[in-house]
Amino acid sequence: MSPAPSTAEEIRDVNTRYHDGAAADYDAKWGIDFGEIGRSQVLGKLRKALDGELRSFDRGLELGAGTGYFSLNLLQAGLISEATCTDISQGMVDALARNAAALDLEIEARVADAEALPFADASFDLVFGHAVLHHLPDLDQAWREIHRVLAPDGVAIFAGEPSHYGDRIANVPKRAASRVAPAWRALMRAQPAPEGNMDGGAANHQLESMVDVHAFTPDQLSSGPRAAGFADVRVRGEELLANWFGWANRALEATADPETVPWAWKMYAFRGYVGLQKVDQALLETRLPPAVFYNLMVTATK
Repeated sequence: MSPAPSTAEEIRDVNTRYHDGAAADYDAKWGIDFGEIGRSQVLGKLRKALDGELRSFDRGLELGAGTGYFSLNLLQAGLISEATCTDISQGMVDALARNAAALDLEIEARVADAEALPFADASFDLVFGHAVLHHLPDLDQAWREIHRVLAPDGVAIFAGEPSHYGDRIANVPKRAASRVAPAWRALMRAQPAPEGNMDGGAANHQLESMVDVHAFTPDQLSSGPRAAGFADVRVRGEELLANWFGWANRALEATADPETVPWAWKMYAFRGYVGLQKVDQALLETRLPPAVFYNLMVTATK
């Protein structure tokens, strides 16, 4: 195994290589959907970030867009008029372009580093991303760039960022699932997964543990946008029970050939996750401190 990256350039290189290798199977691995289910999930996160009220934006920029889950679903829902999508990985940008073409959606997709955005000042009304900030070596510089390319009164929204304590909590169901995985596969009559089967092969799979470089406390997540000059910076926690349930199931499924996992199990896992999302939102997210949740979301206004 290669040594863990220690410099900013090494972090960018590992993230580029890993995501290039993972791009072809990324949608299948993470259950990415561009239909009603996917739009419901994406709009739910946007609604939460905007204090419960959806609004539309003319010009949207997604950083770390991957295969386009958020941008393409927002375009289909009519909540952004123009979408520019960037990723450090050419493989992800290519996969995103294919998804957009299949959905007959017009986008601008290009390779770009979030710390050096190739756009003019005040180019966008919304800059957003999902599960991207924790990959960036220089977060302060990224936030300065986000602030620069936003128009006055523009909004920055980043969701799906791992929390420092929530990440530790999530290790409990992951470890438990790994111990019972052989018995689960026998019960499901599922075959073991080839190493790295959904990550671009065994060599690429070894890079997965190196691509995440941050887990945040709420104060750490809010400090970057505040230092960059944003106003009204808010951090929320989301998904506690849903992530315990989801990570346990994902850890089990990662040990199996996905073609041999029964459809009934997949539906149980999905419906259970969605149900617990609703419980989290209705009962826990407004009552518990953000730090205990697995995911954090930050919203900031220029």
